[in-house]
Amino acid sequence: MRSSPLVVVLAGGLSHERDVSLRSGRRVAEALRATGLEVLLHDVDADLLSFLRTTRPDVVWPLLHGASGEDGSVRDVLDMVGLPYVGTGPRASRLVWNKPISKSALLDAGLATPDYVTLPQSLFRDLGAQPVLDTILRRIGLPLVVKPTEGGSALGVTVVTRAEDLPRAMVECFSYGETALVERAIDGVELAVSVIEGADGPEALPAVEIVAEGGYDYAARYVAGETEFFAPARLTAEQAELVSDVAVRAHRALHLRHLSRTDLILDGAGTPHVLEVNVAPGMTEMSLLPQAVAASGHDLPTLYRAIVDRALVAAR
Repeated sequence: MRSSPLVVVLAGGLSHERDVSLRSGRRVAEALRATGLEVLLHDVDADLLSFLRTTRPDVVWPLLHGASGEDGSVRDVLDMVGLPYVGTGPRASRLVWNKPISKSALLDAGLATPDYVTLPQSLFRDLGAQPVLDTILRRIGLPLVVKPTEGGSALGVTVVTRAEDLPRAMVECFSYGETALVERAIDGVELAVSVIEGADGPEALPAVEIVAEGGYDYAARYVAGETEFFAPARLTAEQAELVSDVAVRAHRALHLRHLSRTDLILDGAGTPHVLEVNVAPGMTEMSLLPQAVAASGHDLPTLYRAIVDRALVAAR
């Protein structure tokens, strides 16, 4: 018999976000060990299934970013093996992983999200690149944002303010995926609102405000000193309540579980526009969810332990 639950933290994988995942995994493993839990850190490789069957952990925490980690596939495998895990199930994960589909679900729930179009790379070959680019500019206008329909950490994302920069932005996007999401750029305060499920349901942590002079790209997210964060965000009480409500509504509308993070822009008119929702938020020393936890006054290891305990209870 184990003296305390055994947690396996999955980190690494083969996506573009492998390094971020490894950093997240190490941070969470350290925090959980501080609460007295036995924690093993494991990569996603050919040894994983035999390791899980032999070890039979009490719960698994997938801290995988990018493909397989957030598209529901690893969670499908955990369900097949019969192991409880922290986070959203495979079906809802797949919905969130595909940005256009999740944006449709958010719109159905009455939440605002920037106007957008979805364009596969093959369309540019079939119709000719320039006519499609001209149509994008007429339809969406400038400034606009080009991003892969799947992926995270702002990889392949470009803010376009000049028409002549749009072709390069599309090429950059297609280097990370076959389909591009092109959406209107919203001017306002960039915020991230993390949601944690407690005994009374999902609750929002204090919003974190992001100030990145050159845009919140990969370097701005993970290189110290590139970005200024305000936790809690510099909002009025009414604004803070509004964005918290939006994040909780997004969590519920997308059928998420245990934890999530909603990224949004609060425009000058006071309307929050949801950019995307994350089922596997980063947990590095610079990540937004840990900053929100600190701003809330919660102890990080204690909160992570509570998340694990909820996964354990749900599995019984």
